[in-house]
Amino acid sequence: MIELQQNNPLHGLKLETMVTELVDFYDWKILYAALRLECFNTNPSMEACLKFLKKTEWARERVESFYLYRFKRMPKGSAAQFELKPRERGFADGIVPRKPQELTIELIAEMRAKATADYEAMKKNNTRPKYGKDKPRAQDGYAQNKRSGSKRPAPSQDPNNPWGK
Repeated sequence: MIELQQNNPLHGLKLETMVTELVDFYDWKILYAALRLECFNTNPSMEACLKFLKKTEWARERVESFYLYRFKRMPKGSAAQFELKPRERGFADGIVPRKPQELTIELIAEMRAKATADYEAMKKNNTRPKYGKDKPRAQDGYAQNKRSGSKRPAPSQDPNNPWGK
């Protein structure tokens, strides 16, 4: 198992150590602007932040991804890599973390505005983004039913759960 995780900067890194590094480098305000997690905004403290991140998997994964790709500036992986949780991803031999990306609240706002504009342009042109090596991302069941002409998935036979979830 150690061999499999040898090229993962998150392997063996405690959540507390990661958050401490991020707070020391960026500060609470910049982390809130970048990640939009209230634990960095409303009366931020290390204890409250760790408690929230330990209980909330999606928020912890967001912080881990930020740590990997903004703080350590590791190269983006393939679509298959992004299907894995951040702690399960690996990198090629010889790739080392770089200096953290300098961020300001203004720069984060510019990046968000550009991403929003790109998304709106994509919607307007009715194009879909490509992931990985020009491969479309896997569709969920709703999108597949929409393509086939069905308006929604067939309801389940369970009378207590008519939506089949």
